[in-house]
Amino acid sequence: MDMASVYEFIEFSTIGLLSGGVLALVALSFVLVYKGTGVVNFAVGEVMMLGAYLYYAAHVSFGLGPIPAFVLSLAAIAVLAVLVERMVLRPLSGQPTVSVLMATIGMASIVHGTVEAIWGGDTFTVPPLLPRMPLNLGEVLIPGTAIGNFAVAAVLIGAFIAFFRYSKTGIALRATASDPVTAATMGIDIRHAQRLTWILSSLVGTVAGVLIATSANLSPLLASTALAAFAVIILGGLDSIVGAIVASLIVGWIDAVAAGYLGGKARDLVPYVVVLAILVMRPHGIFGTRSIERL
Repeated sequence: MDMASVYEFIEFSTIGLLSGGVLALVALSFVLVYKGTGVVNFAVGEVMMLGAYLYYAAHVSFGLGPIPAFVLSLAAIAVLAVLVERMVLRPLSGQPTVSVLMATIGMASIVHGTVEAIWGGDTFTVPPLLPRMPLNLGEVLIPGTAIGNFAVAAVLIGAFIAFFRYSKTGIALRATASDPVTAATMGIDIRHAQRLTWILSSLVGTVAGVLIATSANLSPLLASTALAAFAVIILGGLDSIVGAIVASLIVGWIDAVAAGYLGGKARDLVPYVVVLAILVMRPHGIFGTRSIERL
């Protein structure tokens, strides 16, 4: 292998690992809801898309600066999460899990249809939220957006890990996710904890959506990005934040290397083949909790 091939492999690998950071945010949005409620939220992709469109509208249509537009989109999504929790999810409390799951599918359809009704199916170029100055490491060129996005993702994920480990609220959320009945007997407000879980998940998804939209383009197809996160959360474990991070880096690396050497269409196949092969050996994921059924 000549040096040019070595540099090429390093470049593909670095870009893949950096892109895995944003993928980890998408996976984290899934994991937060699953840990807190036991439900897979199928509306994550649409929340990402809506948050990105709100950022675009605030920044481009209304002329706000990138940071105010970003904050405004986060605030709007937080309000939406509260309304959905009160009007849709709370009435379904105590119902079978599949009822809540179907509700998230219904919400996804409503959000998708609303976005297409307002903005149509056109593709928009979104002004950057972060600097796009590339990093040149000799023969290896790293896009500036990949570095900035990874930095934002790393800081946010680190903050969440610290929040859940050290803060009183984070510990309460972990207790609620682990054993809601015991948590309630200890005085923890279960409804408040679950509402906060939905809000945090929506905010994380919005950050991921904005980062993806400003790195590429914005269209309703952005919602499909969440499909890649399914491979991540299945590989890493639905209930593991650490698993989501590690699996995101693995899938991001495989995706970039496959696209670099086999072409763009390979990225739609190769990561899932690898994930399937791993799951044959570890059906509950790398860090997922093994469920035990007594007969």
